[in-house]
Amino acid sequence: MVPSMWHRIAAVSGVAALGLGTYGAHVFKPQNPTYKEVWQTASLYHLVHTAALLAAPITKRPHIFGGLLTTGIVAFSGTCYTVALLEDRKYSTLAPFGGFAFIAAWASLLF
Repeated sequence: MVPSMWHRIAAVSGVAALGLGTYGAHVFKPQNPTYKEVWQTASLYHLVHTAALLAAPITKRPHIFGGLLTTGIVAFSGTCYTVALLEDRKYSTLAPFGGFAFIAAWASLLF
């Protein structure tokens, strides 16, 4: 995989982030309003880390940085979207792994 492939992954993730964010802002009406906040958190982390993916090709190890960010987006934001949509926290088991992937991605820039 060439480093510039991360721009395409960021593009797909960005489209998804904006679509899901728009859905959450205008359509999503959970019975429990707490889940609206969970959706907003997922959307924020999804969009911020998608923007960071654009920098992957210029990092020393783009596949590590990009891979960890992508893993974080899927595991953290994906889990939060699922929890909010189903209004059930039992699906939250992957969220901490996604959070650790985000931390590891940013820490990987130190090395």
